[in-house]
Amino acid sequence: MSELSPPEFPGGTSTGLAVLEAVAAGVGAVVLDGKPLGFSALRRLSAGVDAVVIDEAALAAVTAARTAFEEALASGALVYGANTGVGAMKDWTPSPEDLARFNADLVLAHAFGVGTPLSVPVTRLALAVRANTMLAGHTGSTPDLARRLVAWLNAGLTPVLRPVGSLGTGDIGLMGQVGAALAGDGEAMLAGETLPALEAISRVGLQPFECGVKDSLAALSSNAAGVALSAAAIGRAAGTLRTLMATGLAAAAAAGSLPAPALAATVLGTPRQAEIGRWIDTARTESTIPPGGRLHDPLSLRMMPQVFAAAVEAVEAAGRVAVADTARNDDNPVVLGGAVLSSGGSLPLDLTLAVEGATLALAHLARNAMNRCILIVNGRLVGLPVNLVAPGTTMTGFGPVLKLAGELFARVRHLAVPVSTEPVVVADGIEDEATFLPLAVDNLSRALDALDLLAALEALIAAAAFDVAGLKPNGLAGRVHAAVRRLAAPHHRDRRLSLEIEAIADDLASPERIAELAKAAPLTDFDNFFAIFDLA
Repeated sequence: MSELSPPEFPGGTSTGLAVLEAVAAGVGAVVLDGKPLGFSALRRLSAGVDAVVIDEAALAAVTAARTAFEEALASGALVYGANTGVGAMKDWTPSPEDLARFNADLVLAHAFGVGTPLSVPVTRLALAVRANTMLAGHTGSTPDLARRLVAWLNAGLTPVLRPVGSLGTGDIGLMGQVGAALAGDGEAMLAGETLPALEAISRVGLQPFECGVKDSLAALSSNAAGVALSAAAIGRAAGTLRTLMATGLAAAAAAGSLPAPALAATVLGTPRQAEIGRWIDTARTESTIPPGGRLHDPLSLRMMPQVFAAAVEAVEAAGRVAVADTARNDDNPVVLGGAVLSSGGSLPLDLTLAVEGATLALAHLARNAMNRCILIVNGRLVGLPVNLVAPGTTMTGFGPVLKLAGELFARVRHLAVPVSTEPVVVADGIEDEATFLPLAVDNLSRALDALDLLAALEALIAAAAFDVAGLKPNGLAGRVHAAVRRLAAPHHRDRRLSLEIEAIADDLASPERIAELAKAAPLTDFDNFFAIFDLA
């Protein structure tokens, strides 16, 4: 067997047999059955280390829907996108002799995405999501299309997918590139190499896929790319959030935060606030800088249970919508009860709003982190020297770097402005709704870039505060301090911080560090839902 041709397990004679074959070949297996894919399965699908298996019962449902679809065509009924044009061309009917060419060219007409190609892991998710939503049994496409998508996954083959070109009502400009690549047009990635799609297909022993009637529309008219992008970004957001909770706790300890607000939240807060209050109380370090006799904390310390809880709630809610959408059929038309029906299911507004809600909640978390950085560097809250400059030391200290904290917060806040309400009307006026889901996800991803840097800055400032105070923190704060000091020495004189901050950000955002910090202070249900511990 060639290295470039992993075992192909599209279903076999039975699902169980295919899974056993995968295990015998030394790999795991992810089964696609038209049901929601959790984050553990999504991580495995994106990594490409497991075989992908089609559930036989789900494939039978695809076959039954195809039979109903063909019966509708045979009856002489006009079926959108099968024997009619699409969009503004919906009232045009190709001649019988032109029908095959129309279907073949339909994917090419919609392969117009531009921009830097998506990563291979995200593109793999797009293929898996499209195959899985087909396996719900309502698409009307041939079973061969689902089989071919899975064959590409098992062969380690991915289309080059350029992401700009979707209004978020069916990622036609993105998924059209998938359909074109399946047919041998466009480009594909194989073993890290970008190749003409036809050559890549040949290398793994497959053939160009010939789209049957409805296969072209099924390949391109789906939000699979947007769902894949959302799942990947939300999964990343869960890890970034867990890191920010750790750096926030370290900074709170460096600011001498009082225990009372967290304890109050455990009794008086919402269920999520109570959970976070318990988490803060459990994860608090014994090596907290003394509060200096103050009566209560500034709001950025006192309201950490509320801010953290809102972010956890929003990110988890977005994750649950994304998981549901990995199995939600968004085709038009659809097959239901043997009938072919028009559908408006290609509007992923719930997922878009969930993504935007998570971004907004994270913007509040960014402000919370920035404010703690300011409190610590100002110093007076717990008797630390201004700018964390130790007595007798000649240096400017950390005052200037607060401007970085301010800009990072401003970036996140700017990216939290919703895009889903933007008006747009295309296709001769019949396509007059939009969500801009891929753009909303892009905003979330760029916000996460800024948040990773802000977490690094908060960790660096907290570590400096502990050093100036002569304390060595333990527990979760101690792990944050150790992560900083592995990459940045204590400050005894001014030095350039750019590379240190970036290195700390990369380390704290690494899967291994996220898992380490989460294990040190678990948020069990959240961590399990997002498979955080699988990152180790």
